[in-house]
Amino acid sequence: MISRKLRIARRRAARYIWGMQHESSYHYRVIGRAIEAIDRAGGGTLPLDALAAEVGLSPAHLQRVFSAWVGVSPKRFQQYLTLGHARTLLRERFTTLETAGSVGLSGTSRLHDLFVTWEAMSPGEYASGGAGLEVFWGWFDSPFGPALVMGTDKGICGIAFAAESGEDAAMADLRGRWPNAAFAEAPDRLAPWVAAAFGTAPQQKVPLVLIGAPFQIKVWEALVTIPSGQVTTYSEIAAAIGRPRAVRAVGTAVGRNPVSFLIPCHRAIRKTGGLGGYHWGLPVKRAILAWESARAEA
Repeated sequence: MISRKLRIARRRAARYIWGMQHESSYHYRVIGRAIEAIDRAGGGTLPLDALAAEVGLSPAHLQRVFSAWVGVSPKRFQQYLTLGHARTLLRERFTTLETAGSVGLSGTSRLHDLFVTWEAMSPGEYASGGAGLEVFWGWFDSPFGPALVMGTDKGICGIAFAAESGEDAAMADLRGRWPNAAFAEAPDRLAPWVAAAFGTAPQQKVPLVLIGAPFQIKVWEALVTIPSGQVTTYSEIAAAIGRPRAVRAVGTAVGRNPVSFLIPCHRAIRKTGGLGGYHWGLPVKRAILAWESARAEA
């Protein structure tokens, strides 16, 4: 049995290596403070000096952090973090899933960008609560805060963001999805997939294992056809899977998506332009949408 000290040492080593290679989690914390500052401004634009003072950095340092993270200036990025950005996306970057599905692995598709492949467990395997399944897990820094990643020998089956919920809650949430599975900490087994997922190993495939009820899996398969930088609505997803009246059930299935970011539930918003919900916290959803929008422009 691996000792507790060894497990802690492995976890720290994985975080250190990841953090040394990428300062993304640091950038996220800066962005998180910037979001709060922008919200307090009530829709007004904060000059670079004022925004830098709010987040505790020099203007030059803030400019470098923003530019390195998304490739656009802080002033431009503020437009993506405003509460009205979802409405702008709905108006200018709305995608119908019928079109997205027919295009398939288009050049702007997140699915294509990540070389994602996936397979779903059978209904019987899902009903067993993961009995007989070995799930590996590890903590990693991501552009959106601490990320708990879980996977089987076939691929990633879970990604949770803990910036808002906390690490204990994120762990309990994902483990509760498959209560009868055997869990083992093994960040080294997941690291190549995680690097590809967050864009540092673009040629590495990211295999996914979809562990859910049949209806949920249909919804998740629809989500992965939404191109990066675009959004759709819950009602559009319901129509795309042949259940136009099941908008509420679709919303629930979107919220139960265990593989955040790779299965892009953050790209589903309300017809009114409201963000809707997000299982890992609305600030995280807004940050992801802003990051994708800015990357699409850059």
